[in-house]
This record gives sequence, C-alpha cells and structure tokens, in this order.
Amino acid sequence: MNTLFDEKQLLQLMTNLYILTGMRANILDPYGQDIRLFKDHPPFCRAINELPEGHERCVACDMRKVKKYNADKGFQFYRCHLGICEAVMPLYDKSHPLAYLIFGCFLDDSPIEDQWANTESLLDWYPGSIDDLHYDFLQFRRYSQKELQAYAETLEALSAYIQLKGMILSTEQTDLQKLELYLEQHYMEKLSLASISKELHIGRTKLCTLAKELSGGHTLSYLIAQRRIAAAKGLLVQSGMPISAVGEAVGISDYNYFSKIFRTVTGTTPSAFRKHSRASLESHG
Repeated sequence: MNTLFDEKQLLQLMTNLYILTGMRANILDPYGQDIRLFKDHPPFCRAINELPEGHERCVACDMRKVKKYNADKGFQFYRCHLGICEAVMPLYDKSHPLAYLIFGCFLDDSPIEDQWANTESLLDWYPGSIDDLHYDFLQFRRYSQKELQAYAETLEALSAYIQLKGMILSTEQTDLQKLELYLEQHYMEKLSLASISKELHIGRTKLCTLAKELSGGHTLSYLIAQRRIAAAKGLLVQSGMPISAVGEAVGISDYNYFSKIFRTVTGTTPSAFRKHSRASLESHG
C-alpha cells in the first residue's frame, strides 16, 4: 500500500495549529518516516539533526516509535532517544495505519533538572558543546498533564477531519515496491528470507525473483547487503563513528563480517573507503 498525502492542506492545518497553540504537530508515513511538511526544527533538534549520526538516530527513533505503538486507541506518549517528550497516534485505513499523527517536542511538568539529567546521560556520543545544547534544551516549552491531554483530545478529533477531507489516501503497491520499501525501512534489523516473506505476505520463491530484479541478478542476501553498505558508506564519510559502530548501525554487529561484506560489495575495505572518500572531498573543497 502506498500513501498519498495532500501536503498543501496538511501543512496549512499543522501551521494553523502551531500558530494557535505553540505546539508542533506533524505527519509520519506508515513506516515512521517524516513526510517533511516542515523544514525547520526546534533549536535543540536542529543541532542534533545537523550531525549525520544525530540525524540517523532521530530517523531510527521515529521508526521505532511507530512499530512499538500499542495503545488501545488515541495517542501514546513516550520520550525520544534523547529524552524529549512526544506523542504518536496512527491514522487508520480500516485496520492498517495509513500514517501517524505526532506532536512534540516538549517537556512535561516533572522537575526540569531531572529531565535534563536524563537527556545529558544520553548524549555521550555528541561531539559538540553540551552547554550549548543545555541552553537549547531549556527553550522547549513545558506542559502540564492537563494541557497535554487537552491537546491530544483536540488532535484526535482533528484526525477524523483529516480523513474526512481526504488529506491522506491509500493506493496499492506492487510486490516489487513493497520489497524495496521494506528493505529501505528495515535494513538495520535482523532480516531473513522467512521473516521478510512473513511480513510482506509474499512467497519465498517470488521474493527471490523480486530480489534478482532489484539487485541486477543477485540473491536476496546480496540485495540486503547492498542496502546496508549504501547506508554504511554515508556514515563512514559523514560521521566520526568507529567502523564497528557503523556496522552495528546498519545491522551487521560483527566487525570482521561487516568488513568482508563491505569488501564484497564495494571492492575495498571500510577504512580504505573512508580515507579515500574524505581525501577526495578535501581535494575538491
């Protein structure tokens, strides 16, 4: 299933909400990816997303929160990978989520010092100034439980209006599109022919045929490796993450196996690729 978004109407609606309430609401696609209605973030989130590793962490967090939605109905509140409050609610087409309505980022009314201490403990990977981030953290608005409940109930009513006006609609996907999109969203997870077949409701023989079509004649395992290595190449060039951490980030936790797969796909080692790519960027910079 593909999801079609009337981005113009949705942007106007979300902008009006922000003007009236000061609270940001947004839309994620069925797989937890931001449909990019807004190009700006609060200062704290902007500082995090400006770093490739920070952006990867935020994207992965969005994907996890939609997969772990387990409320009976309405919004499920949670804290993101850096301890900032958000809430998410699915918008259904019959029994299948068409998209997710989210709101945040904000702080609740628990002691601000405790909230910052929690966030600071999750920033051991951040290479910039923690003092600057602390200042940005304090710019988040704080809301009481009563205010959050009122906002959630308003958005729940608004979700019916979104669907009534046809701002979000579904269209059917081909099996090839299903496989391509599934790998795009889940390449960092443990994957197998059996698990993908079960998730996509596509037979194993057909999956192998589709994989050959997508990969230029290779197996499903090779297709998964291609997607993982494509993501790893970006992290190697744009971040300072250790090579072992890059492997873990793309779903390959064993360092030696990651190096072997990387070499198979690219013809070179991760360290050589990083060194050559950065030298090339510097020579053209």
